[in-house]
Amino acid sequence: MYQALYRKWRPKTFDDVVGQPHITETLKGQLMADRVSHAYLFVGTRGTGKTSCAKILAKAVNCEDLQDGNPCNACPACAGIDSGSILDVEELDAASNNGVDHVRALRDEAIFTPAAVKKRVYIVDEVHMLSTAAFNALLKILEEPPPHLLFILATTEAHKVPATILSRCQRHAFKRVSAADIKGRLLAVSAQEGIVLQEDAAELLSRLADGSVRDAWALLDQCATGETVDENLVLDLVGLAGSDNIAELLRATVGRDVELALTLVNTLYNAGRDMGSLLNELATLIRDILLIRMAPVGSANLLSGGFDRKIMDSFAPLTTEWLMFALNQITAALADLPRSANRKLAAELCVIRLCNVGISGDIDALQARVAQLEQGSPAGERPIPSPVPGIQPIQENTPVLAEPPPWEEELTPHQAEPVSIPVMESNPEPEPAPESLPEPPQATPAADTDIWKTILTRAQPELDVSIYTLMSDGNEVCAALDKQTLDLYIENEFTKAMAETKDVQDAIRRAADAVTGAPIQLKTHLGRPVSGAWNSKLDALAKKGLPIVKIK
Repeated sequence: MYQALYRKWRPKTFDDVVGQPHITETLKGQLMADRVSHAYLFVGTRGTGKTSCAKILAKAVNCEDLQDGNPCNACPACAGIDSGSILDVEELDAASNNGVDHVRALRDEAIFTPAAVKKRVYIVDEVHMLSTAAFNALLKILEEPPPHLLFILATTEAHKVPATILSRCQRHAFKRVSAADIKGRLLAVSAQEGIVLQEDAAELLSRLADGSVRDAWALLDQCATGETVDENLVLDLVGLAGSDNIAELLRATVGRDVELALTLVNTLYNAGRDMGSLLNELATLIRDILLIRMAPVGSANLLSGGFDRKIMDSFAPLTTEWLMFALNQITAALADLPRSANRKLAAELCVIRLCNVGISGDIDALQARVAQLEQGSPAGERPIPSPVPGIQPIQENTPVLAEPPPWEEELTPHQAEPVSIPVMESNPEPEPAPESLPEPPQATPAADTDIWKTILTRAQPELDVSIYTLMSDGNEVCAALDKQTLDLYIENEFTKAMAETKDVQDAIRRAADAVTGAPIQLKTHLGRPVSGAWNSKLDALAKKGLPIVKIK
């Protein structure tokens, strides 16, 4: 009968445990010095060796021929514990035996001396699942156990274990096993099993295991179909897109090629790739690029290792603001994915937002858009990065989309003239005769550029840099001061929404009061004043495409 690899190759001694030397050496030292505690708590993520070490420790304390702290696995005690024939060593699952009655029965049974070995051992897995009453029933025997009794508790969530239990146990924290250790173990075992495992496939499996040796065995068991296990086979069976497809998807998004990006998503979806894994891989690539940009010296040890350095270097011209915006968008999409009725649609919407920064309408999109504006404008303070092989900037006259989407078309400002509202008096005048015509509306005051620059300069320390950049753009915002009223005329709806936030309004009002020496009332208007015809830089950029990079 076939036995799964993770069961067949479960460690039999402390020396077989992978990636936990800080724990195995400590336990071996205690066994050789005869200083074994009465209660242990093993804490760590799944597949890191908690239960395996508990079983090895149960054999070691009862072994008749201990060898350098390891059980001999040959004496009757070791053989009986391995086969399960010795009832003095019992493994309990607290997830299904979590009631107080189960713990009371265990406590009543534990006082009896063992029948076949030196110590009676109870291994309680997932101990955090015990009820409060069950924990209370366990307290006394944990505090003052008989000399023949040993408790080994294991959990993945130590914060759910009461402090009264933690203080009565010797705690050992299992860390995630490194990808290098898992890879070496996979290659060694696959050679003994007759599995042809290529090195690139072993590296991919070790990264997919995420620090869990048991997960690595399960993945190898899934991929060992009698043929050579290579990287492409692992990608097909596990349902991943692969580094080349993810890099191509990122090229399409930064190049604003919506059609190519959605085609790639559809192709991967039809090939059986999970949309959550697809977005996770894309986020991992963007994270690695951001780490290289922010920490070029020390980022080598922080990278995921799933992408070639040449691929990541080809995306060097991307701005930090865009990378942060993309990560936030993907993170939000991944959080909403479990609740989405259509996972493919959720992934497609995320990709569309990455291709069109202005759609999102949040502060991250604003910062990314301003960064692109500064990078492409000759008057911007931020220098344009040097070109990198494989990436060429989009030409000014090259259309990014076949037809500009409706949200990027230049809005025609409403030319309606202001309507004068009569003020009600206590003794109203009689209504005029029907033949009398109303007076024509007054023209909007002309924009006062100098006074607005002075007010904005004074308010600059209190404004966010992205807000200040937009407000100081003369083609986007102008102002007119009429007595004690400062009218702001804003061409873009998104900019107007930013200017109407409380913090921005308060900062501008305080600066205006200081400049004019009198309390000023602030009003915002969408559109341009009648006397000032000017074009919006943001709308112009939206019309012809933002000055971003295009990757071949």
